[in-house]
Amino acid sequence: MTRPYVTLSCAMSLDGYLDTEAPQRLALSNAEDFDRVDRLRAQCDAIMVGASTVRRDDPRLLVRSEDRRMLRLGAGRQASPLKVTVTASGKLSPESSFFRAGDVDKIVYCPGPEADRIASDLGAVATVVGLGDEVTMRALVDDLGARGVRRLVVEGGGRIHTQFLVEGVADELQLVVAPFFVGEPRAPRFVAPGSFPWTAERRARLAETRQIGDVVLLRYALSDRFEAEGMLDAREVEPPIPALARHHGHES
Repeated sequence: MTRPYVTLSCAMSLDGYLDTEAPQRLALSNAEDFDRVDRLRAQCDAIMVGASTVRRDDPRLLVRSEDRRMLRLGAGRQASPLKVTVTASGKLSPESSFFRAGDVDKIVYCPGPEADRIASDLGAVATVVGLGDEVTMRALVDDLGARGVRRLVVEGGGRIHTQFLVEGVADELQLVVAPFFVGEPRAPRFVAPGSFPWTAERRARLAETRQIGDVVLLRYALSDRFEAEGMLDAREVEPPIPALARHHGHES
């Protein structure tokens, strides 16, 4: 079994915030960068966000470009990648866009003891997978790898990014910096405090910088796999991705 290549994708303000305290979502990027992210999604097998992002932002998590959807369908794929989230409480509405938007498979990871309850609450909108007493990102990506996922893009929020980074299972970070400050102490941040593998003595390697209009993309190589699998330049290539088996029902 091969663990998926994991790309963390994030846009933040100059002072490291993902959003404001207001209920309306803050647009941190621009149209050109949104298209870059859409291209990245189209190249992946699965897209992941945390349950708090599902509740706060109600994201659709679909490939927007019709051309890219057609390319995926022509390769025998679903039009958009598999959707993935993780929850401890199971507080997810089956009516949210995460579940209702797009004819693609959805997986909800949760602690094993909660799997039956969460599966009952969600009904048939997702596959529910229990992973131990507490879900780790390492166990999660191992399970995705067993399901045929080879490339996973993680789009937040901060708690999920922190877990992937602290556990050392991220291969690449694509960080977009917007040219303004938020400055609100209770607003969500890019990462929470943690014991990260990259320190002043062990620096992450900056692999690329790219100006995209008024924002800048910073690509960091976080593992040795970046050279073999992460050097795909999303500006030029729309690669075919191996087909995944469809999964239905609930698992625990």
